[in-house]
Amino acid sequence: MSRWLRQHRYACLVALRRLWSQPFSSLSNILVISLTLAIPIIAASVLVSAQPVVRQIPVSPEVTLFLQPGAAAGSAAQLARRLQDEHPQEIQAVRVVAREDALKTLKANPSWADALSVLPSNPLPDAVVVTLHESAGLAKQASALAQEWRQLDHVDSVQLDSEWVRRLEAILGFVRIGLGLLAIGVALVVLATVFNTVRMQALTQREEIGVARLVGATESFVRRPFLYLGALTGVISCLVAIALSALALNPLNAALARLANSYGTQVVLRLPESLNLLLAVVIVAILAALSARWSVTRNTRF
Repeated sequence: MSRWLRQHRYACLVALRRLWSQPFSSLSNILVISLTLAIPIIAASVLVSAQPVVRQIPVSPEVTLFLQPGAAAGSAAQLARRLQDEHPQEIQAVRVVAREDALKTLKANPSWADALSVLPSNPLPDAVVVTLHESAGLAKQASALAQEWRQLDHVDSVQLDSEWVRRLEAILGFVRIGLGLLAIGVALVVLATVFNTVRMQALTQREEIGVARLVGATESFVRRPFLYLGALTGVISCLVAIALSALALNPLNAALARLANSYGTQVVLRLPESLNLLLAVVIVAILAALSARWSVTRNTRF
């Protein structure tokens, strides 16, 4: 066991010495991989930060029926009972929002209070808010019901409130797929960069490797420092990429805060969880080591 540890410690030290002996080449390779890795990390930060915002929005579609301004008092309650009786399977809940209650809610908002105070009368209509049950064809069913209810008496307009939420979910799904494809592209860049780095190191150490074989060095002894070279390059590049991403999020959050404040909300971009970042470092190190093994196998056959 102690012999095995000594061999790996020696291989790690040799890899570090080779990185240090060519600082410009090593730094160039690390920067290339780091900048490439920073792109999916920032994209993942945006996706991770957007998901809680979407989860806070009710996904079950709420169809709002606005009654005509001249509708008689009690028409909203009658309409609510009618809808509940005619569509018991589709409707989960029905509530009536009286025009007086809607006006009080708006007046409680400082942004609307001054504007509403100068109005001679209440311009808001009574409304019936219908929450639908979840189902497989929910979006299509909600659109069909909204179209049907537009033809009812005393109904001025019908609004499908949650349709944009489903569009947002579709966009997030598209972003996830794009992020997966981007991760594949980044993996290919890491493999190619490490492969070329190890290839140049193997060609540079060609004579040294030949002498080592002549004195009885095994293939694993020859290859092991190159594997550590690839793995160390991947780990250092990942750490640099995480640091660059954290720095990039500062100006992005400042710009996003100004945009979010104009909408009266707060959104902050954060890096993915530490466990996910650690997993990414391990995956990149394994990919880099595999690429190094492939490169040293191909370029030390002499």
